[in-house]
Amino acid sequence: MDKNITKTLLSGVKPTGRPHIGNYFGAMKQFVDNQDSHDSYVFIADYHAMNMIQNGEELRQGTLDIVLDYLAIGLDPKKVCLFKQSDVPQVTELCVIFNTLTTMPYLMRAHAFKDAEAKNKEINVGTFDYPILMAADILIQDADVVPVGRDQKQHVEYARDTAEKFNRIFGQGEEIFKLPEPLILADVETVPGIDGQKMSKSYNNTIPLFAEDEEIKKACLSIVTDSSGELPKNVYAIHKLFRDEDYLKKLYEENKGKYKILKEALMADVIAFVTPIRERRKELAKNIPAVLEILKEGGKKANARAEAKMKKVREVIGVSLY
Repeated sequence: MDKNITKTLLSGVKPTGRPHIGNYFGAMKQFVDNQDSHDSYVFIADYHAMNMIQNGEELRQGTLDIVLDYLAIGLDPKKVCLFKQSDVPQVTELCVIFNTLTTMPYLMRAHAFKDAEAKNKEINVGTFDYPILMAADILIQDADVVPVGRDQKQHVEYARDTAEKFNRIFGQGEEIFKLPEPLILADVETVPGIDGQKMSKSYNNTIPLFAEDEEIKKACLSIVTDSSGELPKNVYAIHKLFRDEDYLKKLYEENKGKYKILKEALMADVIAFVTPIRERRKELAKNIPAVLEILKEGGKKANARAEAKMKKVREVIGVSLY
């Protein structure tokens, strides 16, 4: 690690579904942008994903896909520890310990639980306990900052509450766990989908991050042209992810009301952006053993760091006898 880097960054990514440009600009890009300024740990949240995926082959493929995705967009394994959550079993051990300090009413305030309850779903224990497993993920690596969207800030708040409670009960004046801070980028706006709603796989309104040219063309031409002052707002909102405001102001002024031309301009810019990372991903996929070795080495590093923390935890809670 660079001696000038003082903060540890950690984030988890569930291997569920293919990423779209909203995922990239809203979250994925942050990891690449911060890899030179932070000691970064990015994990594939395969245990978290089991609340949604209960098929072994699907989970394995999803995990491999997300590793390829992150390497393709520029995550450098020499700078970032990229690992699989399940390669750090100390996390589940710590979750069990944290559960003994956590009340059910406290967990019932979690957004994920309340959302599931509102939909009258039969909620599994994994979903109910999701915030505490996430707290264990964060705290076991001594994370200083956790990149999250505004709607995910509660995850970090749960981790902070859990750290404070543990430190108070078992710390005896010593800070066993750091209190992490959320890293929320103020200039990252919600990326709209082709229908004007938030871009989301569940709305089927995405532009896939690694799409082929024809798929990009079809998506761009399908953007709903909700206009105000002859400006197609949805087209413009997506376009400004790829071009600066000065360029766009001139382009859209010269083509007022010419929605097809503006969509084609957006299409060209999306294709120009996607093509190199799509081709890089294809090259990486030709050597899966090398990709898996990156994941395995990251797991060893994260595991060693977690085990060092757990030795202290086991000592202070009283289970370490020999």
